[in-house]
Amino acid sequence: MKYLHTMVRVTDLEASLDFYCAKLGLTEVSRVENAGGRFTLVFLCAPGDEDQAKASKAPMVELTYNWDPEEYKGGRNFGHLAYAVDNIYETCARLQAGGVTINRPPRDGHMAFVRSPDGISVELLQAGPALAPAEPWASMANTGVW
Repeated sequence: MKYLHTMVRVTDLEASLDFYCAKLGLTEVSRVENAGGRFTLVFLCAPGDEDQAKASKAPMVELTYNWDPEEYKGGRNFGHLAYAVDNIYETCARLQAGGVTINRPPRDGHMAFVRSPDGISVELLQAGPALAPAEPWASMANTGVW
């Protein structure tokens, strides 16, 4: 058995791609438009994993966009996506500059949470040892839920 992907339903494909690709930094690997089923699937992977993802050897996120409007509630009930990042402070600063709310700041230099436009929790973990606590993160309060 091997892990292939996590599927997340999205209500606004462009806003979701902006979040996952332009802000979070994932790469689009493939896209399926199914007119008969009235849905679009977009597969994303972490930067540098494109070749492995195309060969189904790296985990991916599948964004599922149903063309007919649906209301999805409680994005957190599915759990969360988690990504290791090279520098959690730089990643959070870049996301914040792009308009993303840092729901759980990386006060400990190790872990932060943000949410996608559809309320999906995304955990960011510092690759390797935690960074030393630093401002503004060390004294920043939680915002919303994560």
